[in-house]
Amino acid sequence: MAGQNGDDAYKLCLEYNQKWAADTAKNDPDFFPNLAKGQAPQILWLGCSDARKPETTILGLKPGDVFTHRNIANVVNPTDLSLLSVVEFAVAHIKVKHIVVCGHTSCGGVNATLNNKKLGVLDLWLQPMRLLREKHAEELAKLEGADKNNYLAKLNVLHGVENLRRIPTVIEAMKERGLQVHGVIYDLATGLLEDQECVEHEEHSERRIAAFETA
Repeated sequence: MAGQNGDDAYKLCLEYNQKWAADTAKNDPDFFPNLAKGQAPQILWLGCSDARKPETTILGLKPGDVFTHRNIANVVNPTDLSLLSVVEFAVAHIKVKHIVVCGHTSCGGVNATLNNKKLGVLDLWLQPMRLLREKHAEELAKLEGADKNNYLAKLNVLHGVENLRRIPTVIEAMKERGLQVHGVIYDLATGLLEDQECVEHEEHSERRIAAFETA
């Protein structure tokens, strides 16, 4: 839709939808009727709102395969009621088997955090990432350019995984049915996902559960 004005872009969306729906129904007559019956995705995807990384597209999946929540810079904040509601529904009711926190290269939120750009309400939203910048200042000071940005993006993903593992509903699902929490970075330049090692030592796991588990 590059080069289109706002009205043209919206009209094109509707036209593309008509064609997509018709082609999909023709190729798979049962697709939409089955979707209408309900959903049973195995993955909860927590990603960035960036338009360049739609989850079903980069995963090669279809509508209905991924339950999704996206926000600016894929921040997993334990006080974000919107995110917590999504996690609660996906884990406790849909019973997903995997939660994936996905960051990406060239993230605008990461750039803003590192460059102290004034962004109004987004300054408050990005505070968790600014805290990571403060905590890891020495490590970040040794890096420059894209390496520095990507390192903070990875720290943000790993921190998101840690925060998820402290949610009581997630703790319960991990213990009772083996729910797994993952972190990945999406490379915009290659289209590839890089798995981040989110292994938790047993001692740390025991302390986390003791502090955050509820009954």
